[in-house]
Amino acid sequence: MKLIDTYGRRINYLRLSVTDRCNMRCSYCMPEGGVEKLSHLQVLSYEDLLRISAEAVGAGIEKIRVTGGEPLVRKGIVPFLKLLAALPGLKELVLTTNGLLLKEMAQGLRDAGVQRLNISLDSLHPETFARITRGGDLALVLDGIDAAERAGFPPHKINVVVMRGVNDGEILDFVKLTMERPYAVRFIEYMPTSGDGDWRALCVPGSEIMERIAGRYRIEEAENPERSGPSKNFRVQGALGSLGVITAMTGHFCDGCNRLRVTAAGMAQGCLFAGSGVDLRPVLATGDDALLRQEIRRIVAAKPGRHQLTDEGAQTAPFAMSRVGG
Repeated sequence: MKLIDTYGRRINYLRLSVTDRCNMRCSYCMPEGGVEKLSHLQVLSYEDLLRISAEAVGAGIEKIRVTGGEPLVRKGIVPFLKLLAALPGLKELVLTTNGLLLKEMAQGLRDAGVQRLNISLDSLHPETFARITRGGDLALVLDGIDAAERAGFPPHKINVVVMRGVNDGEILDFVKLTMERPYAVRFIEYMPTSGDGDWRALCVPGSEIMERIAGRYRIEEAENPERSGPSKNFRVQGALGSLGVITAMTGHFCDGCNRLRVTAAGMAQGCLFAGSGVDLRPVLATGDDALLRQEIRRIVAAKPGRHQLTDEGAQTAPFAMSRVGG
């Protein structure tokens, strides 16, 4: 069974947020003072998150990425992931983390059935990392990455939000990392989630990132696996790992978007910038799983063709990325 939206796109990828809480305060993700936390009653139970996932898979979702906030801060996450991994029809279970808790939890995640990790790592320099994350300890993240490798995870995907004047001077450092280790580094254009009017000053276009890399190295195309995200993948010749650029702002990838998002509060969104989304809690309260699957199909059918952020005069209401899972 396949989920096809009105634009003919196959939707096979669910980003499932299990919490809005995080143990970092990244500058592009939330205000310096943090955001008002959801109450215990506002956050969906693991039972409801599992119901949503099961009906989404039954409708045609093949890949689930568990996100937050930081998913590893929620108590009971490992047993929940084990239940997710056992869903009939689910082909891929992956998790995005900032890595701070990986050293202690990597083996449990692997044993639970998580197949791959995406790790947010915006700088390889401790001072810059601490500034971006507002106090994060780079050494803890690097220790967590090593622990995940020892636990048997395949080469990690490393997510780098590139910001001009902040960490764009490290682009070639991350390229060098792929020459030494088999990571898949993904450079992500800065997005105006905070509503800042001068976001363009921080955004380094994907084309510029590519030019910088091509000016130093010979590059070649790399495969884009099925059910993958919107990254345009390539590699430096002779490198162990690969590179990718996600041009969320300068190069619409909306025509190939294959994802659906559900927040920890039960709001389903067909697009990151779609606004408040559709509240699944009333449907969950009915106890009717067939109705829940029907609602998921309806949300996919209403998925917009593209976001409007780069249109002249376009505006978006500020929101914390930690609330929607990226």
